[in-house]
Order: sequence, then C-alpha cells, then structure tokens
Amino acid sequence: MIEPRTAIYQWGQKVYAEADLFNDGSYPDHPPDALLVAAGTEGEIVQVGHHEEANLPIYLVEFPGGYVIGCFEEEIHAEQQAGTIAGIL
Repeated sequence: MIEPRTAIYQWGQKVYAEADLFNDGSYPDHPPDALLVAAGTEGEIVQVGHHEEANLPIYLVEFPGGYVIGCFEEEIHAEQQAGTIAGIL
C-alpha cells in the first residue's frame, strides 16, 4: 500500500491559484467551463482533506466571490509569484 502524501499547506493559510480555475460542474448556476478564479488570485484554505483514489491531499480554498474550490497542490502556491517590470524580475 502506498502511503498518503503529507499535506504541505495548512488550514487558514493564504494561497494563490497557480492557473485559471474553471467550473467543472460544481457551480450549476454558472456555465460549464466558465472561469471561476483567475491565475494569481488570492484565497484561503478552509479545509484540508484527502482524495482517496489519488491518495493525495486536497484543499478546499475560498476565493473572492464566495467560490470554494477543491484544489490539488499543483493548482495552488503559497507565495505570490513575482511579476516582471520592463523585463526585470
């Protein structure tokens, strides 16, 4: 049996969407595949769980607008990405 991956983020932690997050049907009042959260949007982890089939941690993240979205670690990051200004990091 493969051991479950330990969660790297904690409840209450500020995170940012790594990529655009689209409606997968979780929000029936929005069109399928509608953009819910743009990449770089700040959110807060409100619950940490475990995806049984994938054996991975999953995070419920509350984003502005009241969107609570289940995210894998690859879909969020803890520090805001540095932008570039005139080609300088």
